[in-house]
Parts: sequence; C-alpha cells; structure tokens
Amino acid sequence: MTDDASACQTFMAFDYGLKRTGVASGNRLTRTATPQTTIAAEGDARFAQITLRLKEWQPDALVVGVPFHPDGAEHENTLRARKFARQLRGRYGLPVFEVDERYSTTEAHALGAKDADAASACIILEQFLRSLP
Repeated sequence: MTDDASACQTFMAFDYGLKRTGVASGNRLTRTATPQTTIAAEGDARFAQITLRLKEWQPDALVVGVPFHPDGAEHENTLRARKFARQLRGRYGLPVFEVDERYSTTEAHALGAKDADAASACIILEQFLRSLP
C-alpha cells in the first residue's frame, strides 16, 4: 500500500513521546484539528489505547510528528518517532504520513495549552492538512 493522501478525508495525528503521546483528529474539508485526550502509556498499553481511538474515530490515515534538530539533523527521538510510524503502519494497515514537527511543542506552550502534547498533535495535523492540495 502506498501512502497517498489524495483519497483520505479523515486523519488522526500523534505527537509521540516515550511516556505520553499527544493525539488529535481532523479532516481535509475543514483543514482543522481537534485535540484528543493524551495517551499516558508505553509499549503495548499505548497501542491498546490507540486501537480504541481508531475504532472510535475510524480515520482514513494517520499522521506522526517526527522531531529534528533546528538545523534539520536527526537525533534519537527522530528514530523513535519513525519506528512508531512503522509500527502504526504495520499494526493497523492505514497510510501513515510523517510530518516535521520542529517547534510544535514550543508553539503549543506559547499558545498556553493546558495539554501541550495534544496541542502539539493538533499543530502537527493542521500543518499536514494545510500541505494537502
């Protein structure tokens, strides 16, 4: 399966972290995202929570924020986020898109977000939605 966004209308985005994963949902029509409850779990417990969200929201595709250093260089969390994206693709068989998420958490804090992880997932998803034709 190729990851082609043109056929997708609804999306769920993730701001992956070792202990917490921010979640947002959104759609192509409005090009807006809504924060969802952050997943505070690791390993298989994280995927159990993701499975429940996917059953509830039934997105056409998933979006994962991938962090980079300010100069664009990769680091340890870049590799972790990419592994998480591969795991999502393998477990759920949905298209998974990776988005450069530099500064999304900083932006979420600057906006006064109560849940910076969920707000960051929103920023990631809205950035992705704006990039669609």
